[in-house]
Amino acid sequence: MKSNITPTNTERRIAEEDFIVSKTDVSGRITYANRIFMDIAGYPESELLGVQHNKIRHPDMPRGVFRFMWDTLKAGNEFIGFAKNLCADGSFYWVFANITPDYDKNGKLEGYYSVRRQPPQTALDVLIPVYKEMLAIEKRSSTKEAPEKSLAYLIDVVAQSGAKNYDAFVLNLYKPNGVI
Repeated sequence: MKSNITPTNTERRIAEEDFIVSKTDVSGRITYANRIFMDIAGYPESELLGVQHNKIRHPDMPRGVFRFMWDTLKAGNEFIGFAKNLCADGSFYWVFANITPDYDKNGKLEGYYSVRRQPPQTALDVLIPVYKEMLAIEKRSSTKEAPEKSLAYLIDVVAQSGAKNYDAFVLNLYKPNGVI
């Protein structure tokens, strides 16, 4: 979903003790949003329920990150990562997200459950330049190839960091001392 909102340089911060919670169906349409989500994003429940979660996607977010997220979720695995989201008034907020597949009692995928919290500034200091380079790669690439090429760059950054995989890289950024 392409937003008609013009981004500003105004940042909103999630309180350290707050958690943003949402649920979506299997195609990413929001089925639940907690009050904190509505408050920080600036949308009433009526403007969130039933719409694609990418309504809050900030244009500074590389498509390669979302390609990796969806590939991970569709494989039945949880996804962890950092995202810059767009508010209704054009401001933005960063999150550390944990997204898990949500199954019914018979094991059928019903959708996805996401919990987001305030990310540490130290993680953003590392990731913002990575995301900027990913966006630059995407702009130099064809629309079809852009997500894969920027994702390849992210995977290379992970490998060069010495982390054993993407999850280890992200968790190390979230809590450099290894405690979550």
